[in-house]
Amino acid sequence: MENKWDVAIIGGGLAGYVAANYLARTGMSILIIEKDKKTGGRARTIQINHEFFNLGPHALYTKGNVIPILQDLGIELNGRSPKLNGLLMDGKVKYNAPFNPLGVFTTGFLNWQERIEWLKVLLKIKNVKVERLSERTFQQWVHQTATSNNVQALLLILGRLATYCHAPEKVSASVIITHLKMALGGVFYIDRGWQTIIDQLHNKAVISGVQIKSGTTVKEVKLVKNNYTDLLLSNDEKLTCKYVLSTTGPQELAKMLGGNITQTQMDSFAQIVPVKGATLDIALTQLPKPNQLFAMEITEPFYYSVHSNSAILSENENTIVLHVFKYLHPDDNIDGKELKKELEQFLEKIQPGWQDYKISSRFMPSITVNQRLPQIGDKQKLQRSMLNEAGLYLAGDWVSFHSILSEGAVSSAKQAAEEIIKKEQR
Repeated sequence: MENKWDVAIIGGGLAGYVAANYLARTGMSILIIEKDKKTGGRARTIQINHEFFNLGPHALYTKGNVIPILQDLGIELNGRSPKLNGLLMDGKVKYNAPFNPLGVFTTGFLNWQERIEWLKVLLKIKNVKVERLSERTFQQWVHQTATSNNVQALLLILGRLATYCHAPEKVSASVIITHLKMALGGVFYIDRGWQTIIDQLHNKAVISGVQIKSGTTVKEVKLVKNNYTDLLLSNDEKLTCKYVLSTTGPQELAKMLGGNITQTQMDSFAQIVPVKGATLDIALTQLPKPNQLFAMEITEPFYYSVHSNSAILSENENTIVLHVFKYLHPDDNIDGKELKKELEQFLEKIQPGWQDYKISSRFMPSITVNQRLPQIGDKQKLQRSMLNEAGLYLAGDWVSFHSILSEGAVSSAKQAAEEIIKKEQR
């Protein structure tokens, strides 16, 4: 493998592969360096027995930016959108979720006055100018927008559902509502999991001449003369690159840069906290209550959804694949045994006796859903952390102050690739 490259991309996840495919159109020499033996990052899908498990519940916004970008790269997306219905749980009490017109008029959770208020709030979300909310937390916006406690509770539930963020008193209203707007347009579940996206991106990249170096960590990113950058790898190999695109998390990036960044930049990276969650992913031969496909707890941050009702997630067409998830607050102490018990108990309320039909399951007490909890002041924080050096670019779910999750990862990857291409053309 050559030791001199036009572009080295650190990280072989969704952002890295999207950027690589755009850059490959230029004919530049491109290398992806991935620390794990298998590429894909948090978009990987693990096959257990005959079932396909994403790393927790994954969905694309049908009205977001990711689908058009992937389609522009020639990626086929097979799957379906789930219906916007289900249950709201208050302990053992169940209500129809008012997330579609029928639910609004049949739910026992809202009285008639609250239903009218809820419809007005949904309309307001569609029309609100998010740039005017940059100095407000999501919790402040909720209290200013809705007077009913029940309508406020619904907004907090939707905020968790759309962004995985469970810290309304901390998160930026503008980012959460940006994602709420997209989520209200529906989501899309992918047949056989998100690995199908990664595999297509990988194959297209390789055909275009991109090389992949997996199972290798970048120990140091060091700027050298003539705008070139040296990368020192974990096997002590040294690479020289004209451009480096990092798609790693902020703390990992800070460690690689070491003495190449200022204390202010180091502090900015250190202040970024991740969004985390606990997931219980399960395959069943059947559902005890086959019509109960989606549920959210009203006062507690729990989620349940049967993704196999909309996407093919098993080689056996009769197998059920579902996810039970707890949105974690940044200040939560993580007790794996207790979290698993909570998730199993929540599932038992919706699907009593589910254990009798279990084929396989996987529990992860703390997965990083997004590298940055979006907070007020992040724009300034991210601008301070951006490096002025000409050859180093950033992409990932934490880099854009406008968006998070796959929206942030894919959009920032395309933008970074376009900036490198423009610079190269100049």
